[in-house]
Amino acid sequence: MNKVGKRLKALREGIGIPQKKMAEAIGTTQSSINRYENGQSTPSVEIFRRYADYFDVSMDYIFARTDKPQGMTYEFKPKVTPEKEEMRRFIEMCFDPQSPMNEKLKETLFHMMEGDK
Repeated sequence: MNKVGKRLKALREGIGIPQKKMAEAIGTTQSSINRYENGQSTPSVEIFRRYADYFDVSMDYIFARTDKPQGMTYEFKPKVTPEKEEMRRFIEMCFDPQSPMNEKLKETLFHMMEGDK
């Protein structure tokens, strides 16, 4: 919890407000803010949410899971379930063989499919 306390303190000090004013802004006491920042107490989920809203940062940032205030970015990459040959046939069907641009797009898809090993 020490990392979290340091992060909370850095957020508050970063905008130059005292603990008392921070406490008023998120609906707690100055002594609670002090305990959170020194790792002596753990804020409730609601207080964490208020911190995140007040500073417009993600919970990932507050919990020191990332150094990006907007949080971690997750990309959904579904696994290709059909066999590769079946997928190749499907891609072939989707493109007009007469179009030179479609050939380039098709090859890009094949390349992406091969890279997903």
